[in-house]
Amino acid sequence: MELSVSSETGRLKGVIVHTPGNEVSLVNPNLKEQLLFDDIIFEEDARQEHIDMLQIFKAAMPADGRIFQITDLIQECLQNADARNALIEALIRELPEDNLHTIEGQLRDLKAKELLQFTVEGTTPAIRHFTLPPSPNLLFTRDLAAVIGNHILLAKPAKKARLRESLLMKALIKYHPLFSDLNKRLITPSNHESIEGGDVLVASDKVVLIGMSERTSFSALMTASEQLLDDGFEHIVAVDIPKKRSSMHLDTIFTFASENECIVFPPAIMQRDHNISVLSKNDDCIQSTTMPSLKEALEELLDRDITFIKCGGEHQTNQYREQWTDGANVFALAPGVIVGYERNTNTFQALKEQGYQIINQYEFIEKYKNTDFDPSGQKMAISFMGHELCRGRGGARCMTMPILRTN
Repeated sequence: MELSVSSETGRLKGVIVHTPGNEVSLVNPNLKEQLLFDDIIFEEDARQEHIDMLQIFKAAMPADGRIFQITDLIQECLQNADARNALIEALIRELPEDNLHTIEGQLRDLKAKELLQFTVEGTTPAIRHFTLPPSPNLLFTRDLAAVIGNHILLAKPAKKARLRESLLMKALIKYHPLFSDLNKRLITPSNHESIEGGDVLVASDKVVLIGMSERTSFSALMTASEQLLDDGFEHIVAVDIPKKRSSMHLDTIFTFASENECIVFPPAIMQRDHNISVLSKNDDCIQSTTMPSLKEALEELLDRDITFIKCGGEHQTNQYREQWTDGANVFALAPGVIVGYERNTNTFQALKEQGYQIINQYEFIEKYKNTDFDPSGQKMAISFMGHELCRGRGGARCMTMPILRTN
């Protein structure tokens, strides 16, 4: 599989996900904020909601499309002794306060499955009397890396709670054959920087959006921009967004539904101005141009009209409520074919007013599970249940890492 993503809405052919497992059941309510959760979630229901979401993907993707569970890929990767040793050394080096050097010998004796369990859950029966906090955010595979064109950006998390996930992703990119071509075009921020995949949106094969959020630093944004501009992208749109928990990434307030339609949270996107810098390369210098709004920047750079569809509809209270439950965080399976949490009813109504057919997960799966779904000319918003999943504060885009889209 030759990995490449040159838009947010090209037809999905390859995606990496993580159906939640025991790590979410290990979240102690007293530590939930430290682990970046606002609430605890019930594993059994969250797993079923996630599995149901993947059934939508399977019905919508072409016959040769692939859905990869990240834990399967990592376990395959860790069959390689070099990968296991590299991960163990990275864990000891990057987490000095956890004193992992005291169990280094035991770590090296672990089988691939046991090492994966220890890294994700913080514990394994193979090592008794030594535990770490779990890594429940593995559910949000989007943040760990981003395929941008034929490059891959390895995220550097802003919070320690996600560091072990980042180390797993680094090992995966370096050692798994799926990434053998992309790891030659790897973009990596330095140790003092932070950038996460939820802040990176691929608008086209020439234009990339990067949010400067509470999770993505200015220096990391510039590091990524310089490499992308050196390697053929024409414009990086830097979007300064509110540094708040509720808008932790750009994709929590802005996502593409089709090539010319976006779901936006109005207070953070439409009611802000002069928070956009367009970075372009001229000879050997990077030039920065301030734009009045994101809409104007996109219309100029993409050379087409862009419609902003309001998350939550017209009423501000609904906008805030539905942004909180990821109404702006939709995921495109094809141009104009999107999935999102069914609880965001006002957002779906706004989509309906823009000509989208509203269909729930059961209707969609029943209609297309045994057919070749043709997304051509479709405008369809598919709703799915996510009452437990949304407690983790992430929607369909947050829970997906596309690695291959076709136009």
